[in-house]
Amino acid sequence: MRFSQMLIPTLRDAPKEAELISHKLLVRAGFIRSAAAGIYTLLPLGQRVRLKIEKIIREEMDAIGGQEISMPIVQPAELWQESGRWYQYGPELVRFKDRAERELILATTHEEAVTDIVRREIRSYRQVPLVLYQIQTKFRDEPRPRGGLIRVREFTMKDAYSFHSSEDDLDAFYPKIRQAYEKIFRRCGLDPVIVQGDPGLIGGRDSHEFMVLSDAGEDQVALCEHCGYAANRGIAKLFKAPANPTEPMLPLEEVATPGCESIQALSEFLKIAPSRTAKAVFCVAHETDLLFAVIRGDLEVSETKLANAIGARTLRTATEAEIRSIGAVPGYASPVGLPKQSTVKIIVDDSVIAERNLVSGANREGFHLKNVNYGRDFIADVVADIALAREGDPCLTCQSPLVLKNALELGHIFKLGTRYSEAMGAKVLTKDGSEKFLIMGCYGIGVGRLLAAVVEAHHDEKGIIWPEEIAPFQIILLVLNTDRAEQTELAEKMYALLRSAGLEVLYDDRAESAGVKFNDADLIGIPYRITIGPRNTQNKTIELRRRRDGAKRELSYAQGLDALVQELRAELARTPQAPV
Repeated sequence: MRFSQMLIPTLRDAPKEAELISHKLLVRAGFIRSAAAGIYTLLPLGQRVRLKIEKIIREEMDAIGGQEISMPIVQPAELWQESGRWYQYGPELVRFKDRAERELILATTHEEAVTDIVRREIRSYRQVPLVLYQIQTKFRDEPRPRGGLIRVREFTMKDAYSFHSSEDDLDAFYPKIRQAYEKIFRRCGLDPVIVQGDPGLIGGRDSHEFMVLSDAGEDQVALCEHCGYAANRGIAKLFKAPANPTEPMLPLEEVATPGCESIQALSEFLKIAPSRTAKAVFCVAHETDLLFAVIRGDLEVSETKLANAIGARTLRTATEAEIRSIGAVPGYASPVGLPKQSTVKIIVDDSVIAERNLVSGANREGFHLKNVNYGRDFIADVVADIALAREGDPCLTCQSPLVLKNALELGHIFKLGTRYSEAMGAKVLTKDGSEKFLIMGCYGIGVGRLLAAVVEAHHDEKGIIWPEEIAPFQIILLVLNTDRAEQTELAEKMYALLRSAGLEVLYDDRAESAGVKFNDADLIGIPYRITIGPRNTQNKTIELRRRRDGAKRELSYAQGLDALVQELRAELARTPQAPV
């Protein structure tokens, strides 16, 4: 392709709102343009990269038996009402009516749609396992889109769904999809970290996220460098050694604690460790359900774990008025002695269960209770692990300190079980003639986010450095003086020969200065650059420069351009790929 005929609107400066390097570089290099908040147009270079990523995805999905389909982004509301997610999703799910007043949605994902297909078409256990996938547009009305393609409202996703006759069959398939995902990301030039993930509203019993460690990441992962444990921070487990499990229960005692509205102030005033206190945290789920979380004072509450413990989509912090409405006092709240008519739901972290004689609020301004014990003085509606992992907290498996790192999520896989098949009546006949709900899995990759993550991992101060397999072109050919016949003649011959050899070439034939062409070539990030200038025509050579490390070679074409092309092909074949 000739540069002069292609839409590549490079910019000297990034837009002011761009914070992440991938956002800045993809805009500056002419790969993307914003259409609205969280909605982007892929320009020709961006589209070429996306299509190459999708090609890799298709190859790896097909290799494990995936069959590609295409489902509509507009779906009838009744499917989502059947699954129950119509009532769980908030404003991020776009709902509307057609001219016949039928309720419709813009799909954020396609579990309901694919389950509807399968329940109508699959009858027997002999027709499974079945793996269906698509690469298709989704829409999620994110309240705070950010980072260019990192968090958007309209996006392209590869979503796959598998159907099985048994849990054992799903368990046998799961490692195959996991390995396929690893291959996809490595072929794109990334080295993923696989961590235990949060199923969220998708549901299911097992979930793994594929992360790439990055300062630009909006997620955090908890890693144990000793035993290899890895999990999303929101659900990571930690070892909670009881601080005082053997002491006999002592009688409740109210003590004056003026001005002690925080765990730190309380610990200093009573001269006790924070682990000897019970912390109160108030949240609201489903807009109206007040939650009273109780956790040991040296720990923090994970919002993700707390939401999962009671099946909530999101939580918000309770107001002072909401806390007082149940008879609790902010800063001095306690699960002990709440009025019996209180509608609050009490969720207690498992760290509290094993402790003895904790200090808790007294639900009276300026006072706390000593010797509070679970079971004797209060009980929970739900007991669960709701503790948030922190840097240095002990690993649950080996007690070594956990490390927290920022990461970008590339993909997510789930074992759904019968979450959707049971809700929507997707059954098959078994060998003995009985009916059984299908066992499901689902598996997603955000294509645009993957593209941006590659840029976050592969760039320098000059621009993008594309891995060879997904680069928009393999070679960029520069002619430095378009007004010099000998240079343009050689460049045209080189361009024709490279293309006839099946190589992807961007030919910069613009009447621009050498500096502009060199800067644009580095900004766009094509793996190899061939330069033809005055010295090359005099010496009968071309200059081949590798973008990754700047290494240059002078190659002779005295023995014919065909031989030169063969050498270039060999050079491209030697380009290091992602680790295997």
